[in-house]
Amino acid sequence: MTTQFTALITGCSSGIGRALADVFQANGYKVWATARKESDLEALSAAGFIAVQLDVNDAAAVEQLGVRLGEQLGGLDVLINNAGYGAMGPLLDGGAEAMRQQFETNVFSIVSVTRALFPLLRRNKGLVVNIGSVSGVLVTPFAGAYCASKAAVHALTDALRLELAPFSIEVMEVQPGAIASSFGANASQKAEQLITEASPWWPLREGIRARASASQDNPTPATHFARNVLAAVQSAKRPRLIRLGNGSYMLPLLANILPKALLEKGLMKRFGLDRTL
Repeated sequence: MTTQFTALITGCSSGIGRALADVFQANGYKVWATARKESDLEALSAAGFIAVQLDVNDAAAVEQLGVRLGEQLGGLDVLINNAGYGAMGPLLDGGAEAMRQQFETNVFSIVSVTRALFPLLRRNKGLVVNIGSVSGVLVTPFAGAYCASKAAVHALTDALRLELAPFSIEVMEVQPGAIASSFGANASQKAEQLITEASPWWPLREGIRARASASQDNPTPATHFARNVLAAVQSAKRPRLIRLGNGSYMLPLLANILPKALLEKGLMKRFGLDRTL
């Protein structure tokens, strides 16, 4: 009798999350797919997933998810912490509140979801996959909150890997480059809400718009990305870190080899910051 592995993936409404759900299900996994909106749940259910409504920032809902899975599954093989979004715009325009919202979704939810599902992962000696970003390695202007959140994902992933090792739970980080998704459109929409004539950066609004849409510059198809994640999950020796998608190798390489002053000069020119206001 063949054992069917079970995966839970957060943020499956579209893009990377939906592609991961599709690819894992096509390869025999029983997939629990989470999303916030009712309309997205209907689409996920119709596609054969076990669709679960979940706001990863709702502590009570996260705990209830852990209870439900414990009652229905008993164990979990793969948890993919994918839910997230990008807050674009000048750091001082968004302020601490914008950063708080960014970290709630991109960072704190990883800890809360993993904590709630820890007993199930421990039972099956499972795997935690955290979706980070190359933006956590190469920091750009007008994306400071997002870059900081993804740098935090990298740090907490390394810590979790060490702390979960005694329980035979593995931890992997994926750092995407440009992947075809609705991320750029969503980031642009949020940036437009922030860009106003009252901002000192109003004259640089085209640079802000350019950064918001940068993730969709010649993007790698989400299905290609998902297939490579599955291959890493199924490999006999799982990598600690994989980078996938356009720019996923080049951007970290530039961050590591270029003198900081030269890198900053290039970024300032790219996003219109090389002039005095």
